[in-house]
Amino acid sequence: MEPESAVTTCYRHPKVECHVRCIRCDRYICPDCMREAAVGHQCPECVKEGARSVRQARTAFGGRITAVPLVTYVLIALNVLAYVGELVRPEIVDRFGMLGAWLVGPDGGHYVWQAVYPPGFAAEGLVEGEWWRLLTGAFLHLPPTEGTFGILHIVMNMAALWNLGRLIESQLGRIRYVALYLLSALGGSVLVLLLAPEALTVGASGAIFGLGAAYYVMSRRLGYDMNAVNRFMAGLLLWLLISAAFTSWEGHLGGLLAGGLVTLAFAYAPRERRSLVQAGACVALLVLLAVLTVGKVTALT
Repeated sequence: MEPESAVTTCYRHPKVECHVRCIRCDRYICPDCMREAAVGHQCPECVKEGARSVRQARTAFGGRITAVPLVTYVLIALNVLAYVGELVRPEIVDRFGMLGAWLVGPDGGHYVWQAVYPPGFAAEGLVEGEWWRLLTGAFLHLPPTEGTFGILHIVMNMAALWNLGRLIESQLGRIRYVALYLLSALGGSVLVLLLAPEALTVGASGAIFGLGAAYYVMSRRLGYDMNAVNRFMAGLLLWLLISAAFTSWEGHLGGLLAGGLVTLAFAYAPRERRSLVQAGACVALLVLLAVLTVGKVTALT
């Protein structure tokens, strides 16, 4: 009987002779398959398995640590693209802005809402089932030649989103950050519906005020120097009062309240069941906003 060959080959490359074993699975590996380990070398499969078993680092709020504020970039891009669309087709504002109830007359003009209206008129807004307005209005802004601010409306909002969004996204992680932003936007739209259903409103301000409230709650949770944070919050509230004369203060306040509530749940949820409590709080707020919306629309019609 011939003696057994003493030549050993790589388990991935059978034609390559090698004499080094993976320290985890004990299989032979060639230089191309060797991966440096704390002691010795590992094969590619063992390296992948080890990476899956390593617990990913999390922030104090349970979010994955990310170096690139991707969601903030996307939100800014969506707002800018929507603004370009407005410039090309100005009727987008009337079609997608936040609106509870209007009447459209035979002449195409807009009229004050009344539940019983004469022939030739048509309902417009949430009373007509245009539910998308609750969110689409938060991605539109005033045209350059309209309102008090014109083009500064989107410029100021995007500057605030850039400064606040990057910080908050890095702490909350992308999924929680998206939930915060959208629920803040919805909170602003719903308060507009409740208090000023006949007002056509646009702008990301509700979501921005929600981010401002989130920054305050997160700063307290993380033990930041509250002197600077309190000054920021005082300025935000002062702007809320001043802007009430020429902007939708209802949208600002609604976003502020919704963002604060969501972030309180994110910040103080028990660690052992953090994700469940955070998701439950978001769902509960969403249900509350939906109930308020349906109730108001039902009352209007």
